[in-house]
Amino acid sequence: MSNNAVYKTEIPELNLYRRGKVRDIYDLGDQLLIIATDRLSAFDYVFEEPIPDKGRVLNLLSAFWFGHTRGIIKNHLISTSLDDLPKSLKAYSDLLRGRFSLVKKAQKIIPMECVVRGYLAGSGFKEYKETGKICGIALKSGLREGDRLDEPIFTPSTKAEQGHDLPLTPEEAYALVGKDTYNALKEISITLYEFGAEYCLQRGVILADTKFEFGVCDDGLMLCDELFTPDSSRFWPKEYYAPPGPQISLDKQYVRDYLEGIGWDKKPPVPHLPADVVANTSRKYKEIYRIITGTPFPEEDGG
Repeated sequence: MSNNAVYKTEIPELNLYRRGKVRDIYDLGDQLLIIATDRLSAFDYVFEEPIPDKGRVLNLLSAFWFGHTRGIIKNHLISTSLDDLPKSLKAYSDLLRGRFSLVKKAQKIIPMECVVRGYLAGSGFKEYKETGKICGIALKSGLREGDRLDEPIFTPSTKAEQGHDLPLTPEEAYALVGKDTYNALKEISITLYEFGAEYCLQRGVILADTKFEFGVCDDGLMLCDELFTPDSSRFWPKEYYAPPGPQISLDKQYVRDYLEGIGWDKKPPVPHLPADVVANTSRKYKEIYRIITGTPFPEEDGG
């Protein structure tokens, strides 16, 4: 495991476009420089302890998936190669190696998280237990936590800059983005999920659910942000799949489960993550990278 965790970046030569929960984004005109740090967020809070190599896993795994899904929809990725950086940034090569993406700047970001669920887990299971529905979609009775759904469902949410994303019914989503855009996003999101789920299943992993972010460019919708990462998805090793109940996972759910287990009320002060939780999270992220890509996680990426 690398000891050179990156919690926050400072590049005075560039204008800081936005600092998100995990990513630092710099403005390059018609492009953005997105740097995936090792920050970890859960339950809407960013924790003090970085997860070594987490940002590099997110960045390199997203690049892998972006390359495999261009036939479904165009995406914002231009390059992850150090050779394509502006010369003024060569001094930051060690910082940026493996954790940056040069991307096309969207004209606007769709203000909706596009969530697709193939299995009943997380907040979706909690909502189902209470109402028999998820985002206004009625499901058959008798489903258990971890059960596979008859077909993937599109369950979008608001995209909150701060605080918790809120689930949207189809009618609420129509009002937010328009019915035609909603239908297009639904179709693309389910197609992406089905592709990713089948790809993962061939490698012995269940892609239980995931979320996408889309932007708009001159010629239509564009896939942005990250794709099928352990921050945005639930990955369950198929050999251990055993519903009903929570599943063994190779993603951020491990941290959520730890925080639930210690009884944190999800209010400040944010608890510290012990060293073993930090190390195990880093290991899980690199393991899912290895399983999906078929190659060991590169301890150093030459760019």
